[in-house]
Amino acid sequence: MLAAICMSGGTAPVADFVVSPTGNDAGRGTHRSPFKTVERARDAVRSFRKLHPRLDRPVVVWLQKGRYELDRPLRLTSEDSGTEASPTVFTGDHAVLSGGREIRDWHVDEKGWWKTELPEVRDAGWRFVQLFVDGKRRFRPRLPKQGYYTISEQVPPTEASKGHGSDRFGFRPGDVDPSWHALSDVEVLCFHIWDMSRMRIGSIDTSSHILTTTGPTGYDAGWADFTKGNRYLVENVKEALGDPGQWYLDTRSGELTYIPLPGEKLHSCSIIAPRINRLVEIEGDPVNRHFVDHVVFRDLTFAETNWTLDPKGRFYPQAEVDLGATIHANGWRDGGLYECEICRTGEYGIEFQSGCRNVTVDRCKLLDLGAGGVKIGETKLYDDDQLPAQGITVSNSEIGHGGRLHPAAIGVWIGQSSSNKIVNNHIFDLYYTGVSIGWTWGYGKSQAHDNIIANNEINDIGQGVLSDMGGIYTLGIQPGTKLTGNRIHDIDSFSYGGWGIYPDEGSSHELIENNLVYRTKSGGFHQHYGEANTVRNNIFAFAREAEIIRTRAEDHLSFTFEHNIVYWKDAPLLGSNWSGNNFRLDNNLYWRTDGKPIDFAGMTLAAWQAKGNDVHSVIADPLFVAPERGDFHLRLHSPAELIAFKSLTVPAASERSKRADWPPPAFPTSHFF
Repeated sequence: MLAAICMSGGTAPVADFVVSPTGNDAGRGTHRSPFKTVERARDAVRSFRKLHPRLDRPVVVWLQKGRYELDRPLRLTSEDSGTEASPTVFTGDHAVLSGGREIRDWHVDEKGWWKTELPEVRDAGWRFVQLFVDGKRRFRPRLPKQGYYTISEQVPPTEASKGHGSDRFGFRPGDVDPSWHALSDVEVLCFHIWDMSRMRIGSIDTSSHILTTTGPTGYDAGWADFTKGNRYLVENVKEALGDPGQWYLDTRSGELTYIPLPGEKLHSCSIIAPRINRLVEIEGDPVNRHFVDHVVFRDLTFAETNWTLDPKGRFYPQAEVDLGATIHANGWRDGGLYECEICRTGEYGIEFQSGCRNVTVDRCKLLDLGAGGVKIGETKLYDDDQLPAQGITVSNSEIGHGGRLHPAAIGVWIGQSSSNKIVNNHIFDLYYTGVSIGWTWGYGKSQAHDNIIANNEINDIGQGVLSDMGGIYTLGIQPGTKLTGNRIHDIDSFSYGGWGIYPDEGSSHELIENNLVYRTKSGGFHQHYGEANTVRNNIFAFAREAEIIRTRAEDHLSFTFEHNIVYWKDAPLLGSNWSGNNFRLDNNLYWRTDGKPIDFAGMTLAAWQAKGNDVHSVIADPLFVAPERGDFHLRLHSPAELIAFKSLTVPAASERSKRADWPPPAFPTSHFF
């Protein structure tokens, strides 16, 4: 399909239209006379297709090497559609589409700090909360410099905010200061359980030690309150500026200050501040059946997108899914992104909303993300079966270093959407959940079904920042959904709920098989409540609190747990609530490495078996090769043969799992490994 863009004998690539950072939109769009903007090339493709309506080859837009600073998103509509025989392809030679502006004209002050004046900030209201130096994210000054502050008292909301959530809390003397410079620009990051509010300061009362925010969280629920003991950070405090790598933007004067890291040189660094939130908008009209068909992006980088805090602050109850994305799509069909990079974002990387079908994201890198990686579908239910997104494939890709502004964001989130495939990816370094599927709490109507999550490595999730999360998290009834062949490890929550695989409220009719789950805080598998899930032929190892967890007893079969190996050191085997008997456990192999007797929910094995559980199960060492190093291959003559366990084929542990190779975390973390 893309042969038209291949190199031939060292000559320039064949393309219909060429774009260059040094081009001219009055040019002809050739290699010798390229356009300057991708928008101009898009318009040229529209005209070209009108003249050639029956093409049987791709129409190619080639972006020459360089950086393209966009002042508005590239917008594609049904007018830009290709066909199966003639897709429209945007590709290039290491081209970067950027939503940022390179900051120049720096000077060095007496401290060695770099400073510049930005009139657009002072006069035109340009705002940004991210800065990128030589392609790496830098952070604003934050207090405390180590760890967190904690809320000293929970206080009732103001009259104006009653019924709309929290808008104030008690603080310890000295933690916050009303004399801070540009107090309205200081942000308070309040951590709840599985989410975080980012709020602005309205006032600080030093006599009562109460901080009031400019607006409420918007959700009148206990888990969304500013509760006594909850952690918080204070960000963008000018008086705290002082560490190399920090920066501060004075919105009143327009002065930008950056403290260079050792070795950084003023005239050789590229410093970029973001300006726009989206780089590509694919806008079909699915309601009226106008789609954007057969549009492909290949070998492009999308970088440096913006996000700024609302004057009233920000809070969303789960997964930050109301945020936008660098690439936004409605009604995109039969297209894809191949070998692209999306990085240094303010929100999610990609979002597929109404009417998107059969789009592929393959061999891409989504790294250094303000929120998460990919959103598929929406939170609402549709009556029109053509409107829910479905059939999206995310494969062979890296999604990591996420949640840098919004820690509750997800690596791959699937809402009310079906028949998607998330396969052969590496999803890592996030503060909440790796993959989340479904958006129906309980047994109500759900449009999430037949989703396949297979052969992914999902690791370093949670990192002690948020709680009630997992490597893979599911919600609602979703027949046909399969979680299979995944390597899930190093899942660590702040308090409760650092699980490997977590079927939450109403999760039903799922198949969970052939997964390797190890080094989790709260359990390898936890089902809150659901119906008729099958958990078979998995390895669950080295959970710290309990290995297998069930929360709610119901009047139907919760799950069947069979042909699994459970391997641990000193935690209980079964956690939480094992009342009733509406679960089936059998043909499993259990081994506790410290040699102590295994407790079956307060029973001996004989008493447990008398209830009909684990009648054919085995207690024996499975003879793993090197489980402490993550090698769970079985040695010859393993007793796993006795339970008909089939050897797993899961992704090898990635070299990226070594934290020394990662950028600094965005939030204080508490790794246990």
